[in-house]
Amino acid sequence: MNFLAHIYLSYNHPEIEIGNFIADSVKGNNYLEYPNRIKEGIILHRKIDTFTDTHPIIRSAKDYFSEYNHYAGVILDIVLDHFLAKNWSYFHDLPLLDFTHNFYNLLEHNWKYLPKRVQQFYPNMKSQNWLYMYQSIPGITDILYQMNRRTNNISKMNFSVIELRKFYTEIEESFFLFFKELEVFVKKEISTLSL
Repeated sequence: MNFLAHIYLSYNHPEIEIGNFIADSVKGNNYLEYPNRIKEGIILHRKIDTFTDTHPIIRSAKDYFSEYNHYAGVILDIVLDHFLAKNWSYFHDLPLLDFTHNFYNLLEHNWKYLPKRVQQFYPNMKSQNWLYMYQSIPGITDILYQMNRRTNNISKMNFSVIELRKFYTEIEESFFLFFKELEVFVKKEISTLSL
């Protein structure tokens, strides 16, 4: 799962959202330096990643992007966020545009907790509203193009839109099947926290 899913799966707990969002930029035991709720968000993010990466539906769906080798998982994470954004009203009462603006405000009010890497990409993320862009194919195409540039054009991720279009229905079906199970898993994990 990518940014949007991790934020959504924090179920409106602001500090959990922050931790869940910054987790990829917090290495090893560095999460111990954060306040408890943010720490729990980082741990939740890691559990979500493990659940996702080991799930048979996801392992199977990666095959659609197998020619991109170890970038297949990265591509699928972005594509799954696309289906979440596209079907947003099915999952959340707040319109996606409002949800994204609320989240950006949350980050700005908690700037001191954002790792340097996040602080560096955040201005582009907000100005281009990456989270909102996920909902359209052109938006996903742009994000994959930017990701490819970050790999010095080695990954060729920008071309994976071809497979996305070709297997669109199958991947969307996989998303819904998987996401239902993921939500059950995450809600159970959150219920163990003292919120």
